[in-house]
Amino acid sequence: MALLHNLGTLLVLAGIGFFFAGTVGLLRFPDVYTRLHALSKADNLGLGLVCAGLALQAESLALGLKFVLIWVLVLLAGATATSLIARTALARGVRPWGV
Repeated sequence: MALLHNLGTLLVLAGIGFFFAGTVGLLRFPDVYTRLHALSKADNLGLGLVCAGLALQAESLALGLKFVLIWVLVLLAGATATSLIARTALARGVRPWGV
């Protein structure tokens, strides 16, 4: 049990690191498209690591599967939202940086 707890804690901390990297990308990248890329990649992987870490520490299999289901649903919602934001920016004439 201590091994699973420690591994779960490491996964949660790694996920927090990816969230931090996504935040840095949001603040530093020059345009909406690169910011969306940084946020979507970092948040998807960050949430996946956090959910995996919490699933390892869950008291039951059902609770662990709920964490996985939450991650999958957020993946789908995040991909949809990212696509809509990028298409809207493109339709409004926002050009990518450097083009």
